[in-house]
Formats: sequence, C-alpha cells, structure tokens
Amino acid sequence: MTESTMWVEKYRPAKLSAIVNQKEIVGSLKSLLKNTSEMPHLLFSGSAGVGKTTTALCLAKEILGDSWREYTLELNASDERGINMVRDRVKKFARFSGLDTKIPFKLVILDEADEMTSDAQTALRRIIEDTARHCRFIMIANNISKIIEPLQSRCAVFKFTRIAEDDIVGYLEEICKKEKIRYGKDGLKTIYTYSEGDMRHSINILQATASIGIVNEDNVKTSAGLAKTNDVAEILKLALAGKISEARNKMIELIKVYGMSESDFLKYLNEACYKLKTAHLSEILESIAILFGKTR
Repeated sequence: MTESTMWVEKYRPAKLSAIVNQKEIVGSLKSLLKNTSEMPHLLFSGSAGVGKTTTALCLAKEILGDSWREYTLELNASDERGINMVRDRVKKFARFSGLDTKIPFKLVILDEADEMTSDAQTALRRIIEDTARHCRFIMIANNISKIIEPLQSRCAVFKFTRIAEDDIVGYLEEICKKEKIRYGKDGLKTIYTYSEGDMRHSINILQATASIGIVNEDNVKTSAGLAKTNDVAEILKLALAGKISEARNKMIELIKVYGMSESDFLKYLNEACYKLKTAHLSEILESIAILFGKTR
C-alpha cells in the first residue's frame, strides 16, 4: 500500500461543503469567506482525524483558487519544532514580496503547532504581528493548552468534535461503492469501534481490510491496527537491539499506513514490555525513549 494510492488522500474533501460532521464550523468559515480581507488568523483544535488539516486545505483552495499551492506554506511543526524553523521558513515565506491582484493574502498552515517550543511560538507571534497585512496563519493543534496565550488571543478558535458513527459509516460506505468492494454494515461499524471517531484511522483500516477480501467484522479484526500486536513486540526487540532506525520505520508504517492509533501502539508496547519478563527495565525504558525521540 503506497502513499500514492492511499484512500485517505484520494477521498480527502476538496471543498468546505464536503467536510464531514463539522457543520457549525463549516458554516462559520463560509461566513468568513464572504469578506476575506477581514478574515482573522485561525486556530483549529481537536483530536486526530476529525478534519482539522482537511478544513485548512479546503480554505486555502477556496480563498486562493488555482494559485493556492504557490501562496500557501504547509508545515508540520512536529517535524521542525524549534525557533530556526520559524525564522528560516515561516518568516521568509510570510514577508511581503508582491501579490497577484486576485490574491488577498498568503497563507501559512502549521500542523501540530502544539509541538512547537515556547521560544518558537513566541517568535511566531512576532511574525504574525509584522505580516498581518498580507499573510494569514492557520494553526492546528491536538492540545490547545500547549499553545501560548498570546497566540491563542490573536486567533479565532474553532474546536472540532469527534465524528459521529453514522457519519463515518456513511462515508466509508460511499468509498466502498466507488471502489466496487464488497462490504457489510457490521464491518463498517466495527471499523468505527476501533477508530473511535477518527476518520483518517477509519479509512486506513477500510483500505487494509479491502486488500484481503470482503469488509466484514472478522476481516476488519484481522487487518486493523489492533491485530498488529506482534509487530509492536518486534519493534521493541529491534529498539532493544540498537536498531533504532529500523524500529522507527516499522512504527511509522504501523501508525501511518495501517492506521494504528498512537494510544493503541503504547498500550501494546506496554504489553510487550511485560511479556519480555526481563530484569533490565532501564534498558527497555531507554530504548523506548530513544525510539520516540527519533520521531520528533
């Protein structure tokens, strides 16, 4: 399953009107689009897989049209958390360099902004103030409490909610029909149970299940991230053996490709630690710390 064929991207909504479940937020954003020159900076908060990043990209497309890629900078702040990212990449892009008459402003989308250091957030606040005439910022965070108050106060805050079962099951059903795959409602509901309202996780599980046959309850259990406990144990063994890079790659594959949530990964990692029955607890903890440190 390569990234280029992942359904989570193939079926990502391209317009605000296609966003699933977040009706109040979509309505408010559509109102802002009536006068883009007055649009504030935005802060989207909520758990994973509820449409925050997709909504930001839809806004970029609707405001900037065909030029949205040219005038939008999209960064994952968890990859580059420090002040250098803000100074080198954000500041360079946000500064004024002339805009097309049809373009109201540039747009910076900062995903996982809550992973930025406090120094980086402080530097970002200054850039937001200095470039307000020709640049807007959309910050996306799972944990809004980790965003400093001076940044929060400069944004209109939108809190995304978990997606309801009927909405996720209905969306998965549409994908099944378009992909011409066999499915049962029991299978789609089982996917929802595992995903806990996370649309991205749901679609990843659906694709993994469809690759082995009909989407029913048994096949979902076989292909879902929850069935990957042996892989988690293997990742721990690789980390203990000092093969951190290989362990990291396998962990990313489990989470990004097969849809295992980070909370499930940690739960099964805890079980794997217990089953090792080793006296060398310090080695295990050190390996886990290195493993997660390498992903930041």
